[in-house]
Order: sequence, then C-alpha cells, then structure tokens
Amino acid sequence: MTQPPRHSVSVAAVVTDRHNRVLVIQRRDNGAWQLPGGILELDESPQTGVRREVREETGVDVESERLTGIYKNMALGVVALVFRARLIAGTPTETDESAAVAWWTADQVVADMSEVFAVRILDALRSDPTPAVRNHDGTRLLNDSAITGPADSPGSTNADL
Repeated sequence: MTQPPRHSVSVAAVVTDRHNRVLVIQRRDNGAWQLPGGILELDESPQTGVRREVREETGVDVESERLTGIYKNMALGVVALVFRARLIAGTPTETDESAAVAWWTADQVVADMSEVFAVRILDALRSDPTPAVRNHDGTRLLNDSAITGPADSPGSTNADL
C-alpha cells in the first residue's frame, strides 16, 4: 500500500520598521533573500513557530499581529503561513542560519527577491486585512498575475499581485 501524500507547514513573518521597510534575511544554505521563517514544529502553534524562527534567523523577538497569506508550493507540498509581526526586542543580526539581515523597501523586494517570496511581503503590506491565498510551483505564481509593484501604490490593483 502506498503512503498518502504529505504536506509540511512553514511559517514566516513580515516585520516592518518605522520607515515601512521589511526585515529580510539572506539564507546561508542557498544565498537567497527571503523572509525569516521555516518549518513549523509538530508541537508548536503557528504564532510560537513564527517567534522561534524569527529569533533563530535574526536574533530578535517578535509578536504576530495577523495572518496575511497562505501559500502552497504545489511541487513540494509545502504550505506557508505568513504573518505580519511587530518587533518586541533586540537588534537584527546575522545568525547561524542567516548570512545577512537587512531592512528592504517594497521596491527593493520586487527588484531583488524571487516572485514567490516577494508576493508574500507585498500581500502583507496591503491595507486589505483578508489573507491572500496563492499557489506556486517553487518559481512562479500559478493562476495569478505577475508582480508589478508594491500593493496599494498609486496605479496598482490587487490584480497586480
């Protein structure tokens, strides 16, 4: 008898500073710039997982404010829950899991981050409180328009996301 397909769940945080820049990390394993986050442990809540992952990757403590999106990698079966979070304590710094930590603008996110990770940030920056639900293949969004710029910017619509 074959095993049924399994999913894993990851969590990530969109943390902004007073200039509305987003906290991002450069991963040590592949050099990619992404949100701090990772696989949710079996015995932890999504909010606890967000706090743990952000601390492990940036050295700061955060508190989740709201769910902003659900993203499924159709190729790998990974479901990512992305939360807006606020900084509670600490100064961002590189860790064993991050080669670099930085504050990026939405424009920099669009220019320098892969589409499937940039959209998570743009969705979190929208003023609409409804969480986005998106599918991707690990590289490109499926059944969605291409990212053209920060959400809620002049001339952008939700279709731009």
